Amino acid sequence: MLFNSIDFLLFFPVVVMIYYIIPQRIKYIWLLAASYYFYMNWNVKYVLLLFSSTIVTYVCGRLIGGIEIKKIDKKRAEIYKKISLMGCLLINLGILFIFKYYGFFANSIGNLLIQLRIEARMPQYDIILPVGISFYTFQALSYTIDVYRGEIYAEKNFLKYALFVSFFPQLVAGPIERSKNLLKQLGKNGKCSSRQIKEGLFLMLWGYFLKIIIADRAAVIVDNVYNNVGIYGGWYLIAATFLFAMQIYCDFAGYSTIAMGAAKILGINLMENFDAPYLSKSVSEFWRRWHISLSSWFKDYLYISLGGNRKGKIRKYINLMIVFCVSGLWHGASWTFILWGGINGFFQVVEDVLKEIKNKFFSALPNRKENRLGTSILKTVVTFCLVDFAWIFFRADTMQTAIDVVRSMVQVRNMGIIFDGSLFELGLERYNVWILLIALLILLLADIVKYKGVCIRARILASEGWFQWGIIILSFWFILMLGIYGVDYDTGQFIYFQF
Repeated sequence: MLFNSIDFLLFFPVVVMIYYIIPQRIKYIWLLAASYYFYMNWNVKYVLLLFSSTIVTYVCGRLIGGIEIKKIDKKRAEIYKKISLMGCLLINLGILFIFKYYGFFANSIGNLLIQLRIEARMPQYDIILPVGISFYTFQALSYTIDVYRGEIYAEKNFLKYALFVSFFPQLVAGPIERSKNLLKQLGKNGKCSSRQIKEGLFLMLWGYFLKIIIADRAAVIVDNVYNNVGIYGGWYLIAATFLFAMQIYCDFAGYSTIAMGAAKILGINLMENFDAPYLSKSVSEFWRRWHISLSSWFKDYLYISLGGNRKGKIRKYINLMIVFCVSGLWHGASWTFILWGGINGFFQVVEDVLKEIKNKFFSALPNRKENRLGTSILKTVVTFCLVDFAWIFFRADTMQTAIDVVRSMVQVRNMGIIFDGSLFELGLERYNVWILLIALLILLLADIVKYKGVCIRARILASEGWFQWGIIILSFWFILMLGIYGVDYDTGQFIYFQF
């Protein structure tokens, strides 16, 4: 059930209406039932995996919490807690490995054996990747780790915990929530206010704008060019790579924003997952603003566990590279994803090494307002170019395709297509290209305002009621006309569903 489908537009209002009619004590049970129904629409069989992950992490959390309470010596208690945590990690990561990574490692080992002329074959299985398995696995594991660290108490109510793992707005593509935020909100008094509904609607409409006005249009051009790298080259690939950066941002941020809005209407606050990332002035800042829930997850549960920056510069750089290579693998079972993660990690290592030189260079410039603005723009442009370069390896289907794209972009010769209108003939009619460009300009302006700390949504909610509803109705009409009924493209599945 996609957010941009008729099924969801029928499903969600029914869930909301019943949620606010039924007694408070069973509201979370209703949301749990709705969440499992939502997931069953993808594949009924894989509900068992979701339920298994829930059972294992719940039981391990209770075991760890129980050991903490029991009056046994600290050494034995710590051993029992570690055994429980390791068991939880092995089972959940083992399931994730089998369904997402086994084929990749089997193929890689098989190719290595062929190169070594060893006659052996790795068994192959045709396994369909369960939707959202990486997201709910990490969310469930964060709960168990937090209980182990003593940061939260183990949840006693199994149904409430099951809802934490499966809450439908963020189940299949995040944000990856923490128990300290989401779990404590479940089961509380859910009252419906006019402001709450309007804020949720604003968020959902903005998410739909990002997805079906920008991302789905950009996808037509990106897919057309990247699926025909042998035909297109040079500036075509530069344009397509730029648009892929916009596509993946609007696709994923669109889903996260719709999820935030849907949860808000149900009286639940989800964490913000994107904060104007393409206006960042360094790659490290970009990763503090991009997919915030995953970046913070890796920082809290992997980077710090590896030692973080506490054991010297070299160890810090090694830890960064490990984290970003693992992050790449989390996104997809392919060497292109691992390389994408490694490139982002490498950029941050280089940034840190050159930090003093960079600071001296920029501090040597005259401290005039126009120079500060120029410096800020330069940093943003350079950061975007570095991030966009890395996206090539994320988008390319194979390593060879990625190499071909980079080679073609470096050897760019077709400058004339910038001026002869050829860039308007890549799958979309001209008027749809103009709609895309205008929408991107709106996004840029909105992100600039957001980057400066101004919340447009809060400003609108502080205005007169008639103005608020007018904005909602006009936005709905705008999205309906220019999104759902665009004639040159089909609304597609959200990119991050495959992770």
